[in-house]
Amino acid sequence: MPLQLAYAADFPSIADTVFILPAGTTELSVETAADLPEPVREYVARQLAADSRLIRINQYTHHHYYVVAEENKTLALSAEYLRKCGHQLYAHLKHDHVQELFVQDLTGSGALALAEGLALTAYQFEGYKTDEKSKKAPDLQRLTLVGADVTAEQVQELAGVLAGVYLARDLVNAPQNKLNATQFAEQMAQAGTEAGFHVEVLDLVRIEALRMGGLLAVNQGSPEPPTFTIMEYKPEGATNAQPIVLVGKGVVYDTGGLSLKPTPGGMDTMKCDMAGGAAVVGTLYALAKNQVPLHVIGLVPATDNRPGGMAFAPGDVITMYSGLTVEVLNTDAEGRLLLADALAFARKYNPELVLDFATLTGAAARAIGKEGIVCMGTADEEVLDALKQAGHRTHERLVEFPLWDEYADHIKSDIADLNNLGKGEAGAISAGKFLERFTEGYPWVHFDIAAPAYLSAPDSYRGKGGTGIAVRLAYEFLRSRV
Repeated sequence: MPLQLAYAADFPSIADTVFILPAGTTELSVETAADLPEPVREYVARQLAADSRLIRINQYTHHHYYVVAEENKTLALSAEYLRKCGHQLYAHLKHDHVQELFVQDLTGSGALALAEGLALTAYQFEGYKTDEKSKKAPDLQRLTLVGADVTAEQVQELAGVLAGVYLARDLVNAPQNKLNATQFAEQMAQAGTEAGFHVEVLDLVRIEALRMGGLLAVNQGSPEPPTFTIMEYKPEGATNAQPIVLVGKGVVYDTGGLSLKPTPGGMDTMKCDMAGGAAVVGTLYALAKNQVPLHVIGLVPATDNRPGGMAFAPGDVITMYSGLTVEVLNTDAEGRLLLADALAFARKYNPELVLDFATLTGAAARAIGKEGIVCMGTADEEVLDALKQAGHRTHERLVEFPLWDEYADHIKSDIADLNNLGKGEAGAISAGKFLERFTEGYPWVHFDIAAPAYLSAPDSYRGKGGTGIAVRLAYEFLRSRV
């Protein structure tokens, strides 16, 4: 059961409470220490003088926690510091078996960030363990933000965004035998029913009728049929005349096909190869939950990539939905093939902007690691700058790679319009350059989330496993356009 967020005008006198103190605080105010005995006040003062940033007081009937904010160069970095404090605080709450925590912010701007970090840390994938201990719900069930510096509407909006992140994490963490392409589409349809957006799922027959050669080629070796899911959120009073289209890679499991991946550090984590699709449905879920007045469409082509049956092979030439032909030089460069079909399909909506999200290349991961997201595209500088600012505010930061004309040489083919592999260098860029060929007629930005989408070790509030990366980024960007 996910952590519940709530708002209250004030908090009870006896309650588990965290106080966010302004940077540089050296002693407690009357507001934060009214019920503390003098020796305890002195102890807290000593801790503050020693530059402690997280202080815990056991009052036996309840607990007080003090988090000291930090001066940073930007408001975005200050917020990220408090998210990480929320992560650290959760360990104390778990140890103290706290069931409901009240958040009192004395900085005027820190409550939401602390709550966000705490709530993202509290996420648990339900999983498939059968013992009673594993099935037991965590003690912390409710997080209540209080005071005049935060509103009930802000708390509700944060809860909607977190629900979108949780959904994306759950989908990424599910193994392929619990989430094939059909089941993935069913989960997206269920999300639409819950949040309030329309979902249409195209089956194999309709995909064949549309001649989506990229998606069909990747699916050839699979015993499971592909799906193409179309999600549309179109509220009354939408402020955009043309829709914004989000496209997500939905490879529910990637063996590499006949260009087989190694298992350790490769194939064993490839249930996460649909994290782009998960980000798209998570973003739509958050937008719909919060009734953001934007017309947004999500497209998720889905399949697994296997070497069995009639699997496509290196050297094959396929005809894409757009009509372009592609020479397949590596079947493990499959994501760009089904994304290209979806990007070409997006043109029918006459979109204002198209954003695609994909765990696309190891080259992006090697270039900047799990600390950021590689992006590139044809949208104007105003859009790219707004995306980067949204990335800073959510700490899902973007690094823009170039799409210079010279990179087109990397994907030239002797026998087809282009090849799907590129050269040994600039792999993330050649993948983006490949996608660019299918984005005629609209501005577009590509996000390669290969590194941060799935983590093999815990990383603060992002946790271990699926992170739900790009949901907060995309939501923040889209929300800012209203």
